[in-house]
Amino acid sequence: MGSITVATTLALKEWAAVVHALLDGRQTVLLRKGGIREKRFDVTSDRFVLFPTVAHAHAERVRAGHDDVLDAGRADVDDNGGRFVVRAGVELVDVIPIADAAALATLTDLHIWTHEHIAERLAFRPKHALQVLVVDAIALDNPLELVRTPEYGGCTSWVDLPLRWDGRGTRVHPRAHLDEVAARIRGVVA
Repeated sequence: MGSITVATTLALKEWAAVVHALLDGRQTVLLRKGGIREKRFDVTSDRFVLFPTVAHAHAERVRAGHDDVLDAGRADVDDNGGRFVVRAGVELVDVIPIADAAALATLTDLHIWTHEHIAERLAFRPKHALQVLVVDAIALDNPLELVRTPEYGGCTSWVDLPLRWDGRGTRVHPRAHLDEVAARIRGVVA
């Protein structure tokens, strides 16, 4: 008897609120250092979907004026029933390491996080630079509801999800705009 192979797609765990901020165009970057179980954050693919997560502390880490994405994100994650909605993928435009808090402070318009949260991210594993991922957010044509399973748990950045995504969907920003964002960030850290 043969085995059955299930198609999977690489997924980055990200706040569900951030997924909505990416899709409505108010955010163009992700900030990463990796999970507690990871020695460092590595990007192994230039295209992946976003696995939405929710924690109560997210509300305190989002700047005023962005509360609406918190509610939208909570609607995508049912921790009691163990279901979540995958509604976005991204294509990587650039990865830029930043270790300077002053440089990050000039990029507030590219994300929804508070200055305090950015400082926490910089302080975590201080020997490692924060990785700024400039991403091309893509709304999936058909968002998919999945069941959370134990292998998705833990403080890691990446999981494989049982879905197939070929990069199709509605892009939020033109590529030229995202190239300008990447150039701006590179100019700040130069």
